[in-house]
Amino acid sequence: MNRLILPLLLVISSHLGANAAGSGNPDGEALRQVLGSPAREVADRMRDEDRKPVEVLQFLQLESGMTVLDVYAAGGYFTWILSHAVGNDGLVYAQNSPRTLRYEEGRGEITQGDALTQKLEDGALDNVRRIDRSVRDTGLPRSSVDFVLVSQILHDYHNRNPAQAIRLLETLHDLLRPGGILGIIDHSGIEGTDNRRLHRMREADARNVAEAAGFIVEADSDLLAQPEDNPHRSIFDPMLARKTDQFLLRLRKPDPDSAGNL
Repeated sequence: MNRLILPLLLVISSHLGANAAGSGNPDGEALRQVLGSPAREVADRMRDEDRKPVEVLQFLQLESGMTVLDVYAAGGYFTWILSHAVGNDGLVYAQNSPRTLRYEEGRGEITQGDALTQKLEDGALDNVRRIDRSVRDTGLPRSSVDFVLVSQILHDYHNRNPAQAIRLLETLHDLLRPGGILGIIDHSGIEGTDNRRLHRMREADARNVAEAAGFIVEADSDLLAQPEDNPHRSIFDPMLARKTDQFLLRLRKPDPDSAGNL
């Protein structure tokens, strides 16, 4: 990383984490400054226009100081952002299975595992802990996490077998504290197509497995809508240029002590 830029990121990160845990969303403008820094990888900055990370995390009600689990963090696109968003008082677990660490990142010039290692080192992300193990075997205690992000992977579980998606979400439900948040982002599919081949799923199916796993579907958003997407094409089709229509859900683990869940 450029040594002249690192102090700027540290100052902004300190500002983002100035609030105590549970005190509200991180400063969106400060986070945008971090995301726009030339110290960040160009490939990641180019993805921001479509992925809208600041708006997504605000919708999902991420708060500074939270403990976060980034499920299948891959090369760390969201890990980097989450690290700065939760600030110095927060903690981010970047989870990847040993098999997915060997997958190619981007154009295949580097593995996802190596890409994540490089991000953590170059970005000095001291509040990130790697979990290079299956999501079913993270070693984290029950009710130890405030926020979980499941981005663009639930379809893989559901399309193999809906029961697998429910088991995944049940595992995450167990890790979340009562009242904790789980965010789901995924590629929208439609009825009557081979969504397994296309790597898509219907939002209705995501809602069904979430409720089966014990979550409350608290809110949805069209932030990531792409009306020009063709749902009959694979998400990897170069004609789509990654501009797929995606749904965004905020789930809540019920809290028996909260009047709102009585």
